[in-house]
Amino acid sequence: MHLTPIRLCRLCSSAMLHQTVLGLLLACAVSLSSSAVVLDNGLPMLWSQTASQPSELPIQNDVLMPNPWHFLNRMSLYRLLIAATDPLMGSMGTGVAESPFWGLPLQLAWMLTSGRLVDPTGTTTCGMETGDTMCISTESWWACENYFVSVLPFLSAAQNGFMGDGVQVQMQVPDGVTEYCTTYADCSTRFPVAMSKWDTFFQSLRGISESADPDNVKKDNILGLYWDAQRTSTATSSACDAKKSYYSAPEITFANTWLNSTEYVSAALFQSSLERAAKFIVPLPGRVLKEGDVAPNIEGLSQEENRMMTTFAMLDSINGITGGTLVFVWRSGMCSVTTREKGRNLLEKLMLTPDFNFADMFSTVTSMATECG
Repeated sequence: MHLTPIRLCRLCSSAMLHQTVLGLLLACAVSLSSSAVVLDNGLPMLWSQTASQPSELPIQNDVLMPNPWHFLNRMSLYRLLIAATDPLMGSMGTGVAESPFWGLPLQLAWMLTSGRLVDPTGTTTCGMETGDTMCISTESWWACENYFVSVLPFLSAAQNGFMGDGVQVQMQVPDGVTEYCTTYADCSTRFPVAMSKWDTFFQSLRGISESADPDNVKKDNILGLYWDAQRTSTATSSACDAKKSYYSAPEITFANTWLNSTEYVSAALFQSSLERAAKFIVPLPGRVLKEGDVAPNIEGLSQEENRMMTTFAMLDSINGITGGTLVFVWRSGMCSVTTREKGRNLLEKLMLTPDFNFADMFSTVTSMATECG
């Protein structure tokens, strides 16, 4: 069961409504379409109820103890990451929400309102309307994937002084759950490559920001380190693979194509600012897919959602038919600041333009790869 806008409206009459869900009710006034709601007054869902400074997180014995299995706590990690790094993101642009980190809280909001943080085993009411709607299930594949791009960067940022001098952090974890790392040392031991990439990002950010390089070069360097860390973290999350078995075949296929899309956005160093990221995330399917769902005729999904699903499927199909050539050629073509800019523009057309010509994409990318030598 997922929190569609209509169901959110019905929650208004519940006397047992959890206080933290009140922000979600604003979705009733925003949209009655099937699309998952990710924005509330232009910001990720429930943003105003998240921690604005580290001291607002749970604390025990002078150690920050966030609970990443509660939606507001996990979303708080993103808010604090953005606030801590924004002063060094001037090269991203003149807007107030240009940081590439913005794509991650929007993804988390989409996962919540589309029902993808719910316990897929059905053995608990975690995330369901009949249980704690803010609960994030440790059995959710989507929640597991997101763990590695929320907890790992936050622990690295804290270790590198972005949350204050000497701040210690330990993530809470439900009893009996052992597959998730909870401290910087723990995560560095279990996932050394991913943590090293995040350390490099945070340790390099200030130097890049203060360098004499032109803004476009600074931006490209920051995005390069950011996507290197995020892509590595996503690859690290193969630890989540066993949880896919809880989902339907269409949802598993979509999960795989969603994961593979990282290859394209990371190679192009896509600047996932608040505005740009929202364009890509709003058309994602507003509910968990079930058996029999086949794009572009998935019942209950909007035309835009069906089109996005078709695009994902087409990309995956072309890459499969060509034996992985599409991804290889794409990455080969993203060899310079200029070609990466072209790649970002091409991605926007691909994902957002009806009747996009995939043949044109392949020829354009091949041409760019040839230019790169």
